[in-house]
Amino acid sequence: MHINANKHTLRALIASIAAAFFGVQKKVNHTRDFSEGKPIHFIAGGLIATVLFIIVLAGLVKLILSYAL
Repeated sequence: MHINANKHTLRALIASIAAAFFGVQKKVNHTRDFSEGKPIHFIAGGLIATVLFIIVLAGLVKLILSYAL
């Protein structure tokens, strides 16, 4: 079985999106993302990560306020 070395793995995609959330990225990974990754994957992953972040943040705020009041 031949595996295409130029394909971006799910693990690499998630790591790149997480690094983008924190604003840090190694030059090697940045170059790999722009040469091997498809923009739609990063856009979709970023949108999903943003929605999950908002849901988690809203849940934490609700939890904290329920104990405070």
